[in-house]
Amino acid sequence: MDEKDKEIIDLLQNRFPLSSEPYKDIGDKVWIDEVSVISRLAKMIQDGAIRYIGPFFDGNKLGFSSCLAALDTPENNISFVTNIINSYDAVSHNYLRDGTPNIWFTVTAPTLEEQNKILQEIKEKTGVKEIKVFTAKKKFKTCVNPIKGVNHD
Repeated sequence: MDEKDKEIIDLLQNRFPLSSEPYKDIGDKVWIDEVSVISRLAKMIQDGAIRYIGPFFDGNKLGFSSCLAALDTPENNISFVTNIINSYDAVSHNYLRDGTPNIWFTVTAPTLEEQNKILQEIKEKTGVKEIKVFTAKKKFKTCVNPIKGVNHD
């Protein structure tokens, strides 16, 4: 990843243009054409430097119900269980951790009832005995550190 890629990522994360041609606008800011921006992004996706391009919405501000959930499964069952968890659009993050429980994920649904339904379905489909559910008492937002050498004006 070169400095131009870092500038593009900074614009994606911090100042994405709200226009009909956002990639052209990004190119104008970093002095390259729209096709080059898209090509660079495609390469960064292919290389695994970028996993997602799109909006993130604060479900709580939209009135949705969300939680952090955790379950434990044997190592030889992890792929099966994570594929089931990831099949739900309401799951936005899924992490494998050392220790017990070993799979952690977030669920955001329009209602608490829908959230509980999803958790129950995951439990039934995976055959796990228990899903631990943690709801936030206070929300902390961490910011992505800006890329060094990139102007944030």
